[in-house]
Amino acid sequence: MWWENLSNLTFRTPCLNNVNIVANKPQEWQELTKITQGRPLTVERVRLGGTGASIEGAWELPQLARLSAEDQVFVTAFVRSHGSIKEMERVFGVSYPTIKARLNRIGESLDFVEVNPAPSRMEVLERLRRGEITADDAIRELEELK
Repeated sequence: MWWENLSNLTFRTPCLNNVNIVANKPQEWQELTKITQGRPLTVERVRLGGTGASIEGAWELPQLARLSAEDQVFVTAFVRSHGSIKEMERVFGVSYPTIKARLNRIGESLDFVEVNPAPSRMEVLERLRRGEITADDAIRELEELK
């Protein structure tokens, strides 16, 4: 079957009738992308390299890992070129509008990540308990959360 060449991986994907695929040696993410064809999946086991230890659970892949292999290469090149569209034009041999359109398409597929999320009510109260903020500061922060 098609999964016989996989290794060091256990995942479940609803689009493949919740087939469990277990593999015993490392493979590239591109292989996983080819197999799942972009369908949603959940990683259920992670093996720690060189230790033989593994962790089981249910994790979604990070946003960038959910991109196609080609888009991952494109994003990597963009970061390595320090965001220079001119350099991207040179590397990929395409025009500015082509680079810009692809960046826009990829950007639209990614959720915005909040860099400085507001603290939770419990975090504010814990900081108050530890004496890191005054009662007035805590009240102000809690009111801002409403």
